[in-house]
Amino acid sequence: MYYIYATDYNMKNHPKLLLIAFLLCAGFKSECQIRLPQLVANGMVLQRDREITLWGWANAGEKVTIKLLNKTYHTTTALSGTWTIKLPALKAGGPYMLDIQGTNHIQLSDVMVGDVWFCSGQSNMAVPMERVKEKYPDEIATANFPDIRNFFVPTLSDVSNIHADLPPGKWMKADPQNVLAFGAASYFFAKQLYLKYHVPIGIINSSVGGTPIQAWISAEGIKNIQPYAGRLKQLKDTAFLNNLIHPPNKTYSGAPQPTLTDQGLTGPIKWFDTAYQPKGWHNFWLPGYWADEGVKGLNGVVWFRKEIDLPANLAGKAAKLFLGRIVDADETYVNGIKVGNITYQYPPRRYTVAEGILKPGKNIIVVRLINTSGKGGFVPDKTYQLSCGETNIDLRGDWKYQVGLVYPPPVPGTMQPPPFSAQNEPSGLYNTMVAPAINYAIKGFVWYQGEANTSNPKEYKQLLPALIANWREKWGVPNSPFLYAQLPNFMEVQYSPSESQWAQLREAQRQTLDVPNTAMAVTIDGGEWNDIHPLNKKVVGDRLALLAQKLAYGDASLVSGGPLYQSSKKEGSAIVISFTNVGSGLAVNGGGELSQFAIAGADKRFVWAKAKIQGDKVMVWSEQVPSPAYVRYAWADNPEGANLYNNEGLPASPFSTDEL
Repeated sequence: MYYIYATDYNMKNHPKLLLIAFLLCAGFKSECQIRLPQLVANGMVLQRDREITLWGWANAGEKVTIKLLNKTYHTTTALSGTWTIKLPALKAGGPYMLDIQGTNHIQLSDVMVGDVWFCSGQSNMAVPMERVKEKYPDEIATANFPDIRNFFVPTLSDVSNIHADLPPGKWMKADPQNVLAFGAASYFFAKQLYLKYHVPIGIINSSVGGTPIQAWISAEGIKNIQPYAGRLKQLKDTAFLNNLIHPPNKTYSGAPQPTLTDQGLTGPIKWFDTAYQPKGWHNFWLPGYWADEGVKGLNGVVWFRKEIDLPANLAGKAAKLFLGRIVDADETYVNGIKVGNITYQYPPRRYTVAEGILKPGKNIIVVRLINTSGKGGFVPDKTYQLSCGETNIDLRGDWKYQVGLVYPPPVPGTMQPPPFSAQNEPSGLYNTMVAPAINYAIKGFVWYQGEANTSNPKEYKQLLPALIANWREKWGVPNSPFLYAQLPNFMEVQYSPSESQWAQLREAQRQTLDVPNTAMAVTIDGGEWNDIHPLNKKVVGDRLALLAQKLAYGDASLVSGGPLYQSSKKEGSAIVISFTNVGSGLAVNGGGELSQFAIAGADKRFVWAKAKIQGDKVMVWSEQVPSPAYVRYAWADNPEGANLYNNEGLPASPFSTDEL
């Protein structure tokens, strides 16, 4: 690759520079022809009713011509090798052909004009429709919406440089096959908008699992927030960065460490083989964790085995093996044949058992489970079954297990630091997966993230507004709609009022509604206690779409969200809470009494409270707190039973009246 480095000189005043650039490009024509960014491609959706920017790269000084809808636009490539053309606002429509002419000729087909949404965040924004196909089979089968287009941005991170273009990707139409790769929440969001407004919808999904919000903010956007500003300064030090990327190896000069061997793979007959005869194996009730069933403090490899009987009519047929979710990695065998493996805990285990593997009578399922930290095993309250046609065989219950390998505890002084990951550093994802897209006109932003920041939730009150301001400034749209999903319920239910970092982060998200032109989808009823990736992505997408209809499309009469805390007032021994977004009235979801309200005096010792609806307000009290000062609602990791809604069926956001 040959680069032409440009200054701010004007080409007309420096013809020698122009000549040098021309000669260099003439010698390497394949490097200097017109090149387009990844987003400007066949099948793209351009933003309607807004000036459109098209851009790319070519020979310095090269004339570039674009034709669209019988109109022609011209520009000349700068010394830097970049060119930009502005197109006037267009109405929704298509498909169109876009013609680009320079030293080479490019034709882009099937170009649509509609609404484009930049959807970003961590894994819950990235979770594809493939992951939820068992939950929404009809949605996938009927996903015939060629005017809904998705561009999924592959993961790439860099703390050192702002990239000029996104990693390679392509626009895909929503059909039953392609939709499996669409982000589930963003697809349901796009579908609702398309059905409502019947204009093409483009989704740019730029999301990476497990990443913190600071990685998505530019260096300028986070320069006043500590400790991230200080970290950015460190990362600019080449020696410091190189030491992070290539840390010096720590060695241990003591006794040689034993070779680690898995007994299940070292004998004459492997433990997954149907010829293996298990002796001395222990009982295990599945699902569950081995730490809860008699094996304490073990990190290593544990083998699990179950024999099942199949009727003769299922022999030889293809089947689906569901093994819920496993912590952490697994290799799974049916009748001695490997049917699948996954190397980390989060994906659901859904393995295909090919034709010819199942036999009449006895069949053996073996799982080799590897865990390096925490509680290893099978996550409860998931699906564990073998499905063959209309027949489902429940796999919960008695299994056998045997330990194949125990990992020894680390020798002091030999632990290596966690590997450096640019995607977890400030600006590490902005530089690669946001900045290259800022020329592309959009309707607004959709954000679903927060799980990775729950260890320090108070920072989020600064970070989320900073991200919103940063992206709006970079795109040049200071009032662009910004929609985001509040974190759902997750983890074990606690039956007493307690502190919660997840609740604190939800509160930071709620308080960000003070930023103009923002809206938050409450999903406190959409989570799963045992899965940080809940499958109910339709409720998230649908609620985000409702918010968009009001905030971005101007449907002022629409009730787009649930009740939001507005203010509190002490009245005798009670506190009265006022709300916005009450719609046609407050309601108790499912009937009965309100739950998940807690109250405290000045000491902030919260106890469960009684609560009742009074018009558009809620009165909260407890005989244990005669002089109340604070109220909390749904203040827990997983506030089971939170049931304050409006009559439109939308849940109230969790909140706290005390300053955190």
